[in-house]
Amino acid sequence: MTLKEKIQQLPNKPGVYQYFDKNGHLLYVGKAKNLANRVKSYWQFTPELCANSQLSMRITKMINQTVSMDYIVVNSEHDALILENSLIKQLNPKYNILLRDDKTYPYIYIDNSQDFPRFDITRKIINSKDISYYGPYSVGARDILNAIYDICKLVQKKGCLKSKKLCLYHQIDKCLGPCELPISQQRYQQEIDLATSLIKNKKQLIKKLEEKMQFYAEELRFEEAVELRDSIERIARSEIKSDIDFATNENYDIFVYESSQIRAVVVKIFMRHGKIISSSHEYIQLHEGIDTNEIYSRALLGFYKEQKPPIIAPILIAQDFQDKELIQEYLTNIFGKKAQIIIPQKGKKKDLIALAKLNAIELLKKDKITLNTKILQELQELCRLQKLPNRVEVFDNSHMSGVATVGAMIVYENGKFDKKSYRTYHLEARDEYGQMRETLTKRVESFSKSSPPDLWILDGGATLLKLAMDILDSNGVNLDVIAISKEKVNAKAHRAKGNAQDIIYTKEDIFRLKSSDKRLQWVQNLRDEAHRAAITFHKKTKLKLDQESKLLSLHGISPAKVQKLLNHYGTFEALKNVTFDDISSLLNTKDAKTIKNFYK
Repeated sequence: MTLKEKIQQLPNKPGVYQYFDKNGHLLYVGKAKNLANRVKSYWQFTPELCANSQLSMRITKMINQTVSMDYIVVNSEHDALILENSLIKQLNPKYNILLRDDKTYPYIYIDNSQDFPRFDITRKIINSKDISYYGPYSVGARDILNAIYDICKLVQKKGCLKSKKLCLYHQIDKCLGPCELPISQQRYQQEIDLATSLIKNKKQLIKKLEEKMQFYAEELRFEEAVELRDSIERIARSEIKSDIDFATNENYDIFVYESSQIRAVVVKIFMRHGKIISSSHEYIQLHEGIDTNEIYSRALLGFYKEQKPPIIAPILIAQDFQDKELIQEYLTNIFGKKAQIIIPQKGKKKDLIALAKLNAIELLKKDKITLNTKILQELQELCRLQKLPNRVEVFDNSHMSGVATVGAMIVYENGKFDKKSYRTYHLEARDEYGQMRETLTKRVESFSKSSPPDLWILDGGATLLKLAMDILDSNGVNLDVIAISKEKVNAKAHRAKGNAQDIIYTKEDIFRLKSSDKRLQWVQNLRDEAHRAAITFHKKTKLKLDQESKLLSLHGISPAKVQKLLNHYGTFEALKNVTFDDISSLLNTKDAKTIKNFYK
């Protein structure tokens, strides 16, 4: 069936459609209340099938590259919205806008139903009517909580009251000691009120922390002073200073964006009780232009997800967008009450939007083209990458004679290593090919939770490159891949001797660049960091295996038998769950009894 025939036979039902290019790469994922009407609006059917002349340049370019399409029929436009968002996150289509900041922000909360309540952190609603929430915090929530417990004389740990005995916290004057002393609830409430005021007023909290930092410095307690300085910096980092005065305790979630030709930035600001308490931003690499509807849709769906937030606030945005009513209806279902998406036209709400846009403009000004960006642009041109590799994942594996086999993934984004996003994997495969397949498969399986990057880099050659591309193709993921390996000298890559040159492999080319080439050095730097991460995790795993092996040896299981068990079951973790009969069949009943008793 031709593309034209398929378009003309589309059903008049809600669903999701996908456009593909001549190489089978996914170009775009869209949703529709009526598939036939929506998809046909892109096309002109006479004298031949081509892009509708009314389309924007961005969409025209996409349609001109489209040679095939697929579609999925769903029950409602609401279902289409959810499926579209899920597919974009997992498959990373070329012409869709992808926001990766989909983490859940923490809140500080207190359960007021308790006699002597304490503050803690949560990322979801707690089933109790007496919970008070403060947040969300894009950064610094743990620092605020630690500061509260350092300044206020509260019950410090969850289990403190159970002990019925005064502990060290009381002795160092950080707890009133209600576990043993006759502390009235009115006296304890004074500490709760102080803590609450500090949580609501960052300036007051930071002032107290700075006084304490100065004290530590004067007492020559420099390590504690530096730790407190870093904590103050994190608490202050998310704050946007504002002269806007809300006399009432109003709550708002503010979303705006600004864009240049190649980049956009989405700014989120959270106002609670009439004060701005937190903000965050995310840069987006614009590969094929901007789309207001997609930016707002992805930002709102990514932030609220499918979980009711602890604090529901009206949402302020800078301009209208196509799916506003649909997103509002979707959020209403999640919130359990009517969601409000407001476009302020005047007054203090309009001032909040202006403040957010001002910050977005400043962020874009700071995001100037650097030397690193130029290298990325040159690498994109050299390797014919679809996107500027702003976010990159790099993979390597490590083992010692098949023991303690592990994989590592490091992440590089916006010119620096994102160590919070690093991942390590325990692997069962014994050969290099199987190990990389296992590592990459684990990562692909997590795309629904953590979206694909712009580029994968593998420590390996053409064979592993093809493996990665096959895995991505089989899962329908649109993602560039390159590999880097040492040139073979006498059938071996003498990395340490320095006489083997690095080679970059792409889908279509092989590059032997000079060692002074900045593009090669950039790839080498990322490869070496992945190698370091894999080696570090391997050593840690090997040490743990050696320690457990020694313990088993002390109980009468010989090293040879331990190795036999590992060869068969892969890891000690797997061995813990093996039945007595299975171990008996591999060794003997005496050893099986010893091993089962050891793990009990």
